[in-house]
Amino acid sequence: MHNFAPGSASRAAASLAEVVRFRTVSSRLPAEVDAEEFEAFLAALPRLYPSVHAALEVERVNGAALLFRWPGTSGDPGSRPTVLMAHYDVVPAGDEQAWTHPPFSGHSDATHLWGRGTLDDKGQLVAILEAAEALLDEGFAPAHDVYFSFGNNEETAGDSAAAAVELLAGRGVRPWLVLDEGGAVARGAFPGVSRPAAVVGVAEKGILDVELLTRDPGGHASTPPRMGATARLARAITRIEQNPFPQRLPEVTAEMLRRFGPHAPAPLRVAFANLSLLRVPMTWLFGRLGNETNAMTRTTVAITTLEGSAGANVLAATAKANANIRVAVGDTVAGTVERLRKVIRDPKVELRVVEGNEPTPVSASTGPQWQLLEDCISATFPEAIITPYIMMGGTDSRRFIGICDSVYRFAPFAMDAADRGSIHAVDERISLETLGRGVRFYETLLRRL
Repeated sequence: MHNFAPGSASRAAASLAEVVRFRTVSSRLPAEVDAEEFEAFLAALPRLYPSVHAALEVERVNGAALLFRWPGTSGDPGSRPTVLMAHYDVVPAGDEQAWTHPPFSGHSDATHLWGRGTLDDKGQLVAILEAAEALLDEGFAPAHDVYFSFGNNEETAGDSAAAAVELLAGRGVRPWLVLDEGGAVARGAFPGVSRPAAVVGVAEKGILDVELLTRDPGGHASTPPRMGATARLARAITRIEQNPFPQRLPEVTAEMLRRFGPHAPAPLRVAFANLSLLRVPMTWLFGRLGNETNAMTRTTVAITTLEGSAGANVLAATAKANANIRVAVGDTVAGTVERLRKVIRDPKVELRVVEGNEPTPVSASTGPQWQLLEDCISATFPEAIITPYIMMGGTDSRRFIGICDSVYRFAPFAMDAADRGSIHAVDERISLETLGRGVRFYETLLRRL
């Protein structure tokens, strides 16, 4: 038996502990995906949330994704519908022996719930369903239609969210608001700012994978040529590393700095207050405060995989590397690839786009949708500074930009640096207190819609 914290977190923690035990691991290799675990997860939801399944319409999308519709009392399905999103697939746990508690145990120590998916992203899915279950049990009904779109392959950038969008578009549904995972209430996120920051993603960088390939006749390693396939590839990688993309301070990031300004140490407070005059030096400084802040100012390139010869004494006939690129808002996939060609300066290095998505449009940080989110965050996390930001990673919500102009990314969970570092790593966990606050956030949001 688990001992859970009292209050609103208790039921949510018990439900989350149960669903964490399902190994709903996503992989691009079909052999690594256990379909039975996904089916077991889906079969558990009606038992855990009977009121939701009795009152809401639910359908399977693209095999194992879910789309719920909570009909609004207005009776008009086109009147201000909202989509709340989450995904229940998780990344592999890695070395399970390295975890303090087994990654699929749902262990609770009365302070935290441990396990793969507690933060990314079963915790958010549970918070949404717990809020809906509680509201239904007290007789609440929303004024406008509310949809829950729960993905099964977000971690592999799969197509289930796109299938849900296609379904909604075919029915003439244009959401007034879409809210997915993304930002959070982050403690210690910005140097010198002690207050937690509720960062709401208003856009996502583009994600681009480019293969670098070099060719050579190969042969025996005892008679190596100059600038063989591996050396040529290494030179190309070095040139990319030595020539980072130019820095810019997007308007969203500038707005974030303005909001942090009153809470920053004196020198930074003055600089942020005069950002229009000091934009160039502040851009330079922001790019050097750390890896996270640097990534906010430019398109980034990370060489992730390398492949050369299969033998220690064999020259490589081909050598290749993968460049994983996060395309800054304002840049394009085509422009990024062209700049890579110019930086590499070698026509014998072939570039092939494996997969690429443009940066998303920027949703407004003013207006009724933004104000609603600000109000709900303030009600749940009154200690937090609320600010827009540009997400470095990608979410299923990017699929919705074609049918909605107000797409936001925010998980209503407080996370310190250790919590954030546990996502996709060992010892992922969520505090029971913040899980309860997450439920209250969605209750507040659903009431105010």
